[in-house]
Amino acid sequence: MKKVILVCLCAAMLGLGGCRDDVDNKKSLTVERYVELLKQNRYDSLDLPNFSYSDIPELLKYRDDQHVITTFPRNPISSSILIECRLGVYVLWPIESIRARSINSEALVMRFPSQNAVLWYRNSYEVVPESDILAHNVVSSAYYNWWYSNSAASFDEFKSIDPLAQTVYRW
Repeated sequence: MKKVILVCLCAAMLGLGGCRDDVDNKKSLTVERYVELLKQNRYDSLDLPNFSYSDIPELLKYRDDQHVITTFPRNPISSSILIECRLGVYVLWPIESIRARSINSEALVMRFPSQNAVLWYRNSYEVVPESDILAHNVVSSAYYNWWYSNSAASFDEFKSIDPLAQTVYRW
């Protein structure tokens, strides 16, 4: 009987751990693979990847992608559920996560830099509609300019600068 239980336990462990994609192997997850999984609605990790500031240029390559995704990490403490998101906005959220982690932001929950990957108007409690392409373009440009206008400096020298500070948007 003990052998049967042991065999069942081993089979269950292999079944649970052996079939996952490279989402489980977070250390080797590249930005390219992450985006591919997001586009295929197959990224099933509950947390954002543990990317670093060296991954920001690669993430920025996808900032204008209008592909709608439906399977992506969501902040577990959020009281609202984001059903879908444009990839171009969503890839900016891990960048904000990298920045927030580097400055030990009090807003972080796990690796999530805000409640959801949605934009808000800075001076109100109003959400920017997902369909607002102008807002997306402004935020996309803000992150791009923040990164490339400071690229000659060390990340430590500009990580405290909020890329959205000069916009009417916030996370």
